[in-house]
Amino acid sequence: MDTEKKDCSVGEYFVKRRVLDELRLDEVAQKGTWSTKPTLGERLKESLRCSVPRLKHTLLSWIPVLSWLPHYSIRENFIGDLISGCSVGIMHLPQGMAYALLASLRPVFGLYTSLYPVLVYFIFGTSRHISIGTFAVISIMIGSVTERLAPDIDFPANGTNGTDLDARDAHRVEIACSLTVLTGIFQILLGVVRFGFVVTYLSEPLIRGYTTGSACHVCVSQLKYLFGVKPARFTGPLSLIYTLVDICRLLPETKVPELVVSLVALSVLIVVKEINDCYRQKLPMPIPIEIIAIIAATIIIHFADLTSKYNIDVVGEIPSGLKAPRAPDATLFTDVIGDAFAIAIVGYAINISLGKTFALKHGYKVDSNQELVALGLSNTVGGFFQCYSVTSSLSRSLVQESTGGKTQVAGLISSVIVLITVLKIGSLFSDLPKAVLSTIVFVNLKGMFKQFLDVSLLWKTNKVDLMVWLVTFTSTILLNLDLGLAVSIGFSMLTVIFRTQLPRYSILGHVSGTDLYLDTDTYKEAKEIPGIKIFRSSTTIYYTNAEMYLEALQEKSGIEIGKLLTAKKKQERKLKRKQDKEKNKAKKEAKKQREAVRRVSKDTFSEMNERRVSTGLKEQSQGDVVALGLTETSTNGLSIGQVNEAYQHDTTMSDSDSETGYHGDNSINKVSQRGNEEKERAVRSGTHSIILDISTTSFVDTVSVKTLKNIFRDFGEIDLDVYLAGCQACVVEQLEAAGFFSESIPKSRLFVTVHDAVLHILKKLGDTDFVLDVSCSTQM
Repeated sequence: MDTEKKDCSVGEYFVKRRVLDELRLDEVAQKGTWSTKPTLGERLKESLRCSVPRLKHTLLSWIPVLSWLPHYSIRENFIGDLISGCSVGIMHLPQGMAYALLASLRPVFGLYTSLYPVLVYFIFGTSRHISIGTFAVISIMIGSVTERLAPDIDFPANGTNGTDLDARDAHRVEIACSLTVLTGIFQILLGVVRFGFVVTYLSEPLIRGYTTGSACHVCVSQLKYLFGVKPARFTGPLSLIYTLVDICRLLPETKVPELVVSLVALSVLIVVKEINDCYRQKLPMPIPIEIIAIIAATIIIHFADLTSKYNIDVVGEIPSGLKAPRAPDATLFTDVIGDAFAIAIVGYAINISLGKTFALKHGYKVDSNQELVALGLSNTVGGFFQCYSVTSSLSRSLVQESTGGKTQVAGLISSVIVLITVLKIGSLFSDLPKAVLSTIVFVNLKGMFKQFLDVSLLWKTNKVDLMVWLVTFTSTILLNLDLGLAVSIGFSMLTVIFRTQLPRYSILGHVSGTDLYLDTDTYKEAKEIPGIKIFRSSTTIYYTNAEMYLEALQEKSGIEIGKLLTAKKKQERKLKRKQDKEKNKAKKEAKKQREAVRRVSKDTFSEMNERRVSTGLKEQSQGDVVALGLTETSTNGLSIGQVNEAYQHDTTMSDSDSETGYHGDNSINKVSQRGNEEKERAVRSGTHSIILDISTTSFVDTVSVKTLKNIFRDFGEIDLDVYLAGCQACVVEQLEAAGFFSESIPKSRLFVTVHDAVLHILKKLGDTDFVLDVSCSTQM
């Protein structure tokens, strides 16, 4: 390999090796042509092969509880899981009932949703700290569907202008269950086909902007309970604005008792939650103010008989016991398929983002595809037990993690508490004011509303992410949750396209004493090497930006290929015309000389004839003719005269001179001068070589290959050498497959690094004035 390493001082290194182009790299690194990937037949055979270890591995991967529960340490984990499970279970009760109202369902269905899906996730989930159950954003998305497909006007009461609430609520439960089952099916299918990466297209600014907009929808939907008014039902775009305007119109009709209950409950909840935040390090567990508020409000309303006195709206009857499983109405699938897919994606995005956050903090791994399956099974099984769609809750997950939860056992304990409530004490909350539940929703939206602070942070850090956040938030507010999500995803994809179409193009300069080549506009010590332009794009070159890449190369290097090629062709045409003109002129001069020779020969011959006649001596005349150098010429045996051989020789020489003699030398000089002028004009500042640093390119397509070929061809026509540097192995293979390399573009034009290309060019030119000293100088 011809490399030499020497010890240098700490923080520095020295490497001596040969300049490596692609051909030498293949020799030195011993590039192989073998493939480590199994063939399609081998993969198919392996997938069909069955063995005990393979069966065990598959079983443990699909049912994670079998892998960790047998190794569960009661001494290390149980106390923390018990405290955490009790805390989260207490939170499940008020949040389940409150978020059920967001889904336009009765509170008991929120309790069911806090029970069955949690048990399923305990078996199939991989995150140890997230709390599966009801969540405000998913609940409001469910509510928008149930109210759209089962509005009040479709269920008139017999003989009155009211609404048949029982029939309406029963149909809404059917819609919610069908929607939940279809959502779960989508998630399971995506998980089975290993489609967990789909969430990567939902960036963090998009998710945070969407949840913030959803929080505004949740907030507006709960205002009617705070003020005790009944606004009209609006659907479609701008429905949030119309609802808010209608609530403001109904404010004079506010029920003062319900407003007082709301304000008191809101004040208590805010104060105690602030105390929990301030003293979370000292408190063994957060004060369960939500369940305390529910119990206190229920007791006060019941014993003070405020419901009959002030007509305060309460939860109503909560049936005890569990419902038998029931198959969903499959005929509703066609009506909710779009909403189901949106809920599946949003729910999974929230779930996996929280799961990966806690996994990174505590040092374990969360399987994104298994999380899809676990969440899908939770929704599918829950849909059969009259539950609606679930995901992880930020507030409950933080409580589960902060109170010492270690494993999914905490979720199991919380579901036991919910089960006890549903079986025994659920009916005791029939006098619970809905206003108190709405205040619990308001207080739990605090974390989402804090996301408005993202605007100032993103303004300082990343304007594109700020645009994604703002567009997502605005579209969610104005277009509702389903259309808002579609618009925000579309805009996010456009930003990716725009970023690839608007990369940063740089001319690189050498940092003295190193092998580093940096942007000359960014680094003051990066100096351009005389005669060499090093060009780099910050992104992959492909069909969307290939044309801009060529334009930026010409702009940055100061070499305008189109103008130079046009000027070259124009100069060549001008030179050709001049050469043709000189050639014609030379032919005319030669013709004149030949005519002059003929005239001289004719005159001489006439004079000799006269002398021969006057003297009568033919022999003497012939001798004189020979003496004068005259010979007879004939064509087809006929005498046509005599030519002076001296003039004939001169004529031949003159004709030759006219084509390749003086005028020819002048043309060569002019061609050489024209070439020098063209080259000087092309390189402008003496540029003779261009290096394209394509280390950022991860793939090439047919357009980018064609663009690179054109660059080699066009710059070669104006006598500039083009080299490639930093090409990844996969890109080299793609270039070979596309037929990029040829006699005009050999592999010797492709170098491992920019530094190798520069050293090759300098050695080729024999430039000894420019010294690149990199020994013992580069900081590690």
